[in-house]
Amino acid sequence: MDETRRALPLGLDLPTGRTPADIRRRMEAMEKLLERSLVIPGTRIPLGLDAVLGVIPVLGDAIAAALGAYLLWEAKNLGLPRWKLWRMAGNIAFDAAVGAVPVAGDLFDVAFRSNSRNLRLVRRHLDTHHPETRVIEG
Repeated sequence: MDETRRALPLGLDLPTGRTPADIRRRMEAMEKLLERSLVIPGTRIPLGLDAVLGVIPVLGDAIAAALGAYLLWEAKNLGLPRWKLWRMAGNIAFDAAVGAVPVAGDLFDVAFRSNSRNLRLVRRHLDTHHPETRVIEG
């Protein structure tokens, strides 16, 4: 099978296929961008686009929620059960709602990491139903 790849910013070279392994790699890249793409200077605390966008009142949280919805869309394409999709949507909505609170919401965005929680749900599903997609992290 010819695997199509697309070079993206930040040195990402992602597959554009529809296999569970391709979808997993895309979702992991999006989660990294949204939750762990930067480090707060002088600390080891990872920060992502979700928290950075949260600084922009209302609009930033809406954009971050829309980007998080991409993970939900990919999870739906993988065939996750409806209850898991609802749980993922709840994580996104909760993050957006609390993240909209000035200052406290920005700190919450760094701590809650809804996209990481959603990726964990998807990984568990893939490890059970598509074990060939497992990646040994070392």
